[in-house]
Amino acid sequence: MHIKFLLLLITIPLLHACSSPKKASQKTKLDEKHNAFMLTEVSTDSTYGYTETNPIKVGGVKSSSGPMNERRFLNGLNGPDGEELSYERTGSCCPFKTKNGIMGGGLLDRYAITWEGQTEPVYIYINMYDAGDLYVPVGLTAKIAK
Repeated sequence: MHIKFLLLLITIPLLHACSSPKKASQKTKLDEKHNAFMLTEVSTDSTYGYTETNPIKVGGVKSSSGPMNERRFLNGLNGPDGEELSYERTGSCCPFKTKNGIMGGGLLDRYAITWEGQTEPVYIYINMYDAGDLYVPVGLTAKIAK
């Protein structure tokens, strides 16, 4: 078990180094100028992206674009009133089973998101192993319209 986890930890940074453009889902368009997904809908689920049990599924790990897809998603967001966001990956957590992961498992990436005037960061959980439809999390806005 420890060897599997160690292999997973070694492989994730390698995946971050190799990225090619792949969409998170067929519905999501890419704004190449801003290296951002064009997010068009706000989630109706207040837990979407904010909990480890309901992460944002950007996919792409099998095509070596998972880490880039995470950044594309985050680059497509603004603060509640359109403020420019800053984000920082705070680490990986929350092991889960996935057929797209190494030896049937994966880890979520956790990002701290901030914007001007904010007192505490907001944390977003992203799954780069599985793809899904992408939405703007409740309380944030889309950077780039259709």
